[in-house]
Amino acid sequence: MDQDTLNTLLAVGIPTVVVVTVGTLLVTLRRGRGGTTTQDVPPPVPAPEAPFGDPQAPAATPVPVDTPTGTAPPEAAPDDVAELDRPPVLEVPAPVAGRLTRLRDRLSRSGSPLGARLLQVLSRDHLTEDDWDELEETLLLADVGAGPTTEIVDALRTRVRVEGLREPGQVRAVLRDQLLAIVDPTLDRSLHTDPGTTAEGAAVPAVVLVVGVNGTGKTTTVGKLARVLVAEGRTVVLGAADTFRAAAADQLETWGSRVGVRTVRSDKDGADPASVAFDAVRTGKTEAVDVVLVDTAGRLQNKAGLMDELGKITRVLTREAPLAEVLLVLDATTGQNGLNQARVFAEVAGVTGIVLTKLDGTAKGGIVVAVQRELGVPVKLVGLGEGPDDLAPFDPEAFVDGLLAQ
Repeated sequence: MDQDTLNTLLAVGIPTVVVVTVGTLLVTLRRGRGGTTTQDVPPPVPAPEAPFGDPQAPAATPVPVDTPTGTAPPEAAPDDVAELDRPPVLEVPAPVAGRLTRLRDRLSRSGSPLGARLLQVLSRDHLTEDDWDELEETLLLADVGAGPTTEIVDALRTRVRVEGLREPGQVRAVLRDQLLAIVDPTLDRSLHTDPGTTAEGAAVPAVVLVVGVNGTGKTTTVGKLARVLVAEGRTVVLGAADTFRAAAADQLETWGSRVGVRTVRSDKDGADPASVAFDAVRTGKTEAVDVVLVDTAGRLQNKAGLMDELGKITRVLTREAPLAEVLLVLDATTGQNGLNQARVFAEVAGVTGIVLTKLDGTAKGGIVVAVQRELGVPVKLVGLGEGPDDLAPFDPEAFVDGLLAQ
């Protein structure tokens, strides 16, 4: 190899070796252990500088680091754990005694046209035949019924004529006496909810069956009645035998849970209502409760199949325990149609008492008189509003005073 060739190789080879060596070093520096390439690490975010001239400025807040995947969430604080373990607070129903006074107040606030119109006519100086006809029409429009209306008008005619009544206060007192007599305060309006015994001496709960047509507020009434019984210190089990309406059992269970009352229900919609009612009574016997309230499906009085099924429920229940009460829920605004309903239910289920709902918002208060006169069955409970404790025992005197309140 001559000198010129050697010089050429040296000029070309040395720079090449240098470039290769430097490249190898750079690649090595970018490799981690084990030969894997690490991710480029971004430069740290510089902390913001403190405001100029403020030596007391707080230090910069560190940049938060994302929690790695799979890390357990932070444990709940001790107070949160205690809140989860704490049982729900049960509602305390209003005392039953306080509800009696509300009947008169609610009726008077509703401005009952029945009492107002009667007093307006009877307060006139001289009562003509037209006035007496107006009185009769007023009572009939209030659904008092033809028979009771005739009795009231005839009694008023006699007393006004014989006693020569002219003062409004005297006329009002006479009208109150006649209305109270026709409502009949002598009827037994108590709820029979005392536990009984079988022929063998075994204790059984009082079984209360609640019946009625659609839309009268039957399931709500059962829930409110449970609150009445709890307020009186009774132990209760609810039976959701309305298996045709999907929300009925849920609604009843919600009412019961508020006051710590258990609800017996079916696991599926459309189950045999008599079976559910039977299970509720059996549960009440096992748990030794005082009262079992059984809600039934709303049924039209002209549907023979549904009414036959109601008869089946009563027969099945009486095999396990006697029926203490059969309560028919009527909407006071339905008037004479409610009376037609009452007749059929009385024949099928043996109604022992009436529950009138929506009594505070209607002029149809005369249905109280009509239904009692027709069936010989007393009105035992009245619904006075939409509040949870707006179900009260019926008080004849408070009812009449509410009608005549001005």
